[in-house]
Amino acid sequence: MNEQFDNITKILERNADVWPDDVALVEINPQELEAHHTTWREYSLIEASPVEAFRTELTWREFEDKANRFANLLISRGYQKGDKVAILLMNCLEWLPVYFGVLKAGCMAVPLNFRYTAEEIKYCLELSDAKSLVFGPEFTGRVEQIIDRIPQIKDRFYVGDDCPSFAISFRTLLESASSARVSLDIVPEDEAAIYFSSGTTGFPKAIVLQHRCLLHSCYVEQNHHGQKKEDTFLCIPPLYHTGAKMHWFGSFLVGSRAVLLKGVKPEWIIRAVSEEKCTIVWLLVPWAQDILDAIERGDVNLSEYSLDGWRLMHIGAQPVPPALIQRWKKVFPHHDYDTNYGLSESTGPGAVHLGVENTDHVGAIGVAGYGWETKIVGKDGITPVPPGEVGELALKGPGIMKEYFRNPQATAEIMKEPGWLLTGDMAEERDGFIYLVDRAKDVIITGGENLYPVQIEDFIRTNPKVKDVAVIGLPDSRLGEIAAAIVSVKEGMTLTESEFNDFCRDLPRYKRPRKVIFAEVPRNPTGKIEKPRLRKMYGADALVAKQNGIPS
Repeated sequence: MNEQFDNITKILERNADVWPDDVALVEINPQELEAHHTTWREYSLIEASPVEAFRTELTWREFEDKANRFANLLISRGYQKGDKVAILLMNCLEWLPVYFGVLKAGCMAVPLNFRYTAEEIKYCLELSDAKSLVFGPEFTGRVEQIIDRIPQIKDRFYVGDDCPSFAISFRTLLESASSARVSLDIVPEDEAAIYFSSGTTGFPKAIVLQHRCLLHSCYVEQNHHGQKKEDTFLCIPPLYHTGAKMHWFGSFLVGSRAVLLKGVKPEWIIRAVSEEKCTIVWLLVPWAQDILDAIERGDVNLSEYSLDGWRLMHIGAQPVPPALIQRWKKVFPHHDYDTNYGLSESTGPGAVHLGVENTDHVGAIGVAGYGWETKIVGKDGITPVPPGEVGELALKGPGIMKEYFRNPQATAEIMKEPGWLLTGDMAEERDGFIYLVDRAKDVIITGGENLYPVQIEDFIRTNPKVKDVAVIGLPDSRLGEIAAAIVSVKEGMTLTESEFNDFCRDLPRYKRPRKVIFAEVPRNPTGKIEKPRLRKMYGADALVAKQNGIPS
């Protein structure tokens, strides 16, 4: 793409001008079909659908019209440049027009995790200094719990039917708002959004991204995956997170279509690719595993679908087991494959990526992405370590956050050197490729040896009976810590402790898990294993509670 833009709202305007009647977004909700006892196949065979909410779409003209109306609505209600507008919505056709309306008004978008409790919502609204909240029906109860304790929220915009008494109808207000384009001077260094860290070390931190960050992520994604106008991107992960949205930015940049699929069942994903002629799909590790398992069990018969147009499967948000990709390539040998690495502090994915031409290096997270620099540093957070030595991965590029909002100490800890961001991920460089070793906080020190759980997890996942696994450290009076494996077994299979231990004999003795727990492995909405939760369930806190007779 040779066109240059000052900010991403200009891309939306270009799309609406050049392709006004082309479909921009499609929303598919398979759960609506199940609620009406109608199958996807039955739905496709009838002309007059009994389930109108199953599939809806939006053109580029309609997309921009809604964004313009929300921008003008905010301005008419006194919102000024830099005011924060929080967004608490499940994936839906309103999500992105709301987001772009906030940006067009010169305000800052503040996406919220849909799993937040009422108190976490309150915390994030207060921390970000949000002036208003846009929320959907799924969150009415949680918002109602805190509504009297968030006086700084000037407006509560409700997206849906049956507006509660403490909110105002977003759709009603939008109908009467002007659809004229807003003329504001927005420059790359203006603040655009606040995203929240995953909160794995306590309450989440507020990450300030500038317009330059959002714009750069468009070019990064399109450069890596070569999106063209005729592509169709299947978007499944939550839009509040930088991962899904910034991957969509590559499609957005070229005006191609995207499909928002509200559900993660393997049959739904495969059928959406088939029915909507999707060419690019971004998956999380659990979803890719579930698809392969469903195919192996015979629950999904690929001969029933039209998948010839699917050209790229890319994956990220957490370490990707090489065994998973080897399985995937056997089933889908024609797919290009890419691993993407990033974090919200670097505007999501693409700071490092494997590259579709480097599938012979599966297991690595790859090389520096388009416009990015990388280095692996020692304990001082600045000095590079020699190739082959483990250190902390650091990033430099236009996508680096401005700061943690109102937290200069945390900002200084992660940005010790001007322009460089410390990721908290331990990595090493081999043959010019970066390999992720583990999160610095997840390293297990047992008898003076450093154990990197990801390496152990990758090995355990090669067991054909293992669906998912997480390795954590448990306290030990003699060794300090021991490695414990929480193992989720595939449906219909059994795996005993003895079988598991025999399998692990191929690991060096010091890397073998000293304890195995057969249980589900919890993951957050972006696919990351919730290791702090596991440590709380099975670690020192759990042991003390058990000794004191306190139920976990």
